[in-house]
Amino acid sequence: MSGDYRIGRLNGRYVVSWWADGKRRRYRLDALTAKDAEREALDVIRREVAAPKGATIADLWEGYRREKDGRRVAVAMMHEWKAMGPHFGHLRPDQINNDMCKDYTAKRRAAGKHDGTIWTELGHLRTVLLWALGPDKAPKIERPAKPAPKERYLTRPEIAKLLDAPAAPHIQNAIHLMLATGARVGAVLELTWDRVDFERGQINLRTSDTGPRKGRAIVPMNAGLRAALSKAQREALSDYVIEWAGGPVASIKTGFNAAVKAAGLEKVSPHVLRHTAAVHMVEAGVPMAEVAQMLGHSNTAITERVYGRFSPTHLRKAADVLDFTSVRKAAS
Repeated sequence: MSGDYRIGRLNGRYVVSWWADGKRRRYRLDALTAKDAEREALDVIRREVAAPKGATIADLWEGYRREKDGRRVAVAMMHEWKAMGPHFGHLRPDQINNDMCKDYTAKRRAAGKHDGTIWTELGHLRTVLLWALGPDKAPKIERPAKPAPKERYLTRPEIAKLLDAPAAPHIQNAIHLMLATGARVGAVLELTWDRVDFERGQINLRTSDTGPRKGRAIVPMNAGLRAALSKAQREALSDYVIEWAGGPVASIKTGFNAAVKAAGLEKVSPHVLRHTAAVHMVEAGVPMAEVAQMLGHSNTAITERVYGRFSPTHLRKAADVLDFTSVRKAAS
């Protein structure tokens, strides 16, 4: 999205102006305050500049990806475009319909992709269109149903096997971090030493005060993690907590899978470690509000819905109310 625009006033009204095709364009805003004008102007510029008339999905996808440059979603979308591009890239937003989305889903399934992957890919397409056109003009994107959360999590013996498995130092540190904080792998790979506060015993998983915030929180470090990170910091060659050859790590997939295999485990992805951390907190009776804060959930209801069944007290009071054997004894 272009940042070359100005907000001013004309005849007592806020206006936004910009240059396009060698001509100065101007748009009158409905806003009555400066802050509202700034917010509305961004929508106008996005609609008129980032998504000009005739723009293709390829244009919009790349525009959104550039705006998110430096974030993991930009890298993910670059890889997703290899599949999305041939199907949608040449089209304009107004040409997309449900049948095209269903055809894409069918092709990806035929290629062996799970519905979770397809749901994410089409979700990014939906995000791009909402970013460029707004909710009123963006076409509806038909997606397969979101798969139910995976049930796989590690038991304590399995955790011990994974922690003891031979692995490169950066893989071991990543495993420690994910298990001890419940963080997503992306947050762990982006973590820098300036956000590890040994004095206060805290780790800030957010890259800034404003985000990204999904699944990210400021969490305390336990004794085991403190020991692992203290050793890692003494040996650090870069600003990144998880590093390889003196630089950041883009992916731990290969090393992580090797550690899982060495531990004799199956069906364990980095996200399983986040799920494992959540389940063990809930099973130990940690209040759901605290679990939500550790996981970076914005709403405790999300945590309740996904992990409530693992709590030893979940629905216990309700079940006790339904114990009618005492009624039968009283009647006899």
